[in-house]
Amino acid sequence: DFHVHSGPDSRPRSVSDLEIARIAKRAGMRGLVFKNHFTMTADRAWLAMQEVDGIEIFGGVVLNRAVGGLNAEAVRQMVAFSGGRGKVVWLPTFDAEFWMTRAGDPGEYVPVLRNGVPDPALAEIFDLIAEHDLVLAMGHSSPEEVLTLIPEARRHGVRHILVTHALGQQPSDDQVARMAQLGAVMELVWLAVGNGEVTLAEYADVIRDVGARHFLLSSDLGQEMNPLHTDGLRALIEGLRQEGIGDADIDLMIRRNPARLLGLDP
Repeated sequence: DFHVHSGPDSRPRSVSDLEIARIAKRAGMRGLVFKNHFTMTADRAWLAMQEVDGIEIFGGVVLNRAVGGLNAEAVRQMVAFSGGRGKVVWLPTFDAEFWMTRAGDPGEYVPVLRNGVPDPALAEIFDLIAEHDLVLAMGHSSPEEVLTLIPEARRHGVRHILVTHALGQQPSDDQVARMAQLGAVMELVWLAVGNGEVTLAEYADVIRDVGARHFLLSSDLGQEMNPLHTDGLRALIEGLRQEGIGDADIDLMIRRNPARLLGLDP
């Protein structure tokens, strides 16, 4: 599961890091990626692995205002932490301009583009991501921002790019096709289905149209009162099967593509 929310957190969460690690291990899962919108999770991933044997756990950092926004030092310190579990850098999520504007939030956002071009601060961040072979995740950026940033990240040598809950930002069919052409992997999350934002039929249609090799399945769960991550993933897999997506494509999206992004033998 590439998109795991768990406690402790400043938002209500259904389980702790250790609880979801144990639940995932019992369910036979190979790995998790801890995500927190406001603090780095590489250290928490390492600690969870000390307590729960036989599962790979990774973390990352989200470049929201809580860590200084587009702050290269936050990335540099993440990769320097002992344990080496820092693997993902998400662009701004709740502090993203697109996200805040859509929500009508008048607060201060962290822009990734200025006057239509990538913010200069991203150059050093992209260099660090490339140097350490990290995953660049697009956070809550708009489809237009994503399509501007992918070529710039590639120019800096970034190999692994993930479009976070890709359909949640409501890209057009042409934009999805373009993201795939640029070599990005697009994340399809169960939370969007559970919230009624996207249907399983829509997920199945885009998988068939674009190809499973361009997608990754994850839960985006951990919110209080929502299902457990493992239950969400099971529902996502079974729902896609019922929509006619074959096991080989599901295996590619939930096992092989995540393993490739994380540098694991698939």
